[in-house]
Amino acid sequence: MIGFVSGRIVANLASGASIVDVNGVGYEVHVASSQPPIVDSSVDLAVYTVVRADAIMLYGFDTFDERAFFAQLLATPGVGPSTALAALRTMPMATLAEAIEGGDYKTIASIPGIGTKTANRIVLELAGKVTVDAPTSAPQHTVAGAVDEALRRLGYGAAEIRELRDVELPDDESAALRVALGYLGRS
Repeated sequence: MIGFVSGRIVANLASGASIVDVNGVGYEVHVASSQPPIVDSSVDLAVYTVVRADAIMLYGFDTFDERAFFAQLLATPGVGPSTALAALRTMPMATLAEAIEGGDYKTIASIPGIGTKTANRIVLELAGKVTVDAPTSAPQHTVAGAVDEALRRLGYGAAEIRELRDVELPDDESAALRVALGYLGRS
C-alpha cells in the first residue's frame, strides 16, 4: 500500500484528481482539498489506498489525521470513497467532526451526495468514535466564521457558502453579512 507521496503537481484532471510526479512516475491522486492544487507546486500528501478488482485509487490528504478521519468515514455502511472525499472537500474536518459528535445530521446532509438517511447513519456509527484532536489553543473568532454560521442558520447550503471564499468581506460582522447576502442574492 502507498501511504505517502511527495512530489510536484503536473496536472489537474476533470475527474477531480491530480497527477503527482514522484521521481518521474505520475500518480493519479484524488486530493481532499476544496481547491485543486496549483500546477508545478510541490506537495506532500498522506495517501489512503483503495484497491478494487478493477482499479487502485489513491486519495491524498494534507495530514495523517485527515487520512484517519477519511478511513473512519469509509467504515460507515453506505459511505464510499467518493462520498467521504466530498465530505472533506465540503467542510473542514473539525466542523464535520463537531457535527457528528453533536448529532447535527442536517449539516452532514448538506454535503453533496449525502442524504438524510446516510447523514443519520454517519452520526449513529461515528458519534463517540471520531478521533479529531482538539486545537491546542482556543479557536479564534473570525468575521468569516461568524458570517458562515449566520448563513447556515438562514438556510444557505455549504456550496453557496463556499462561493464567498473569494469575496472580500468588511471587518464588521453585520456589514460582512450584508455584503455576503448581497453577493448570494446576485448569484
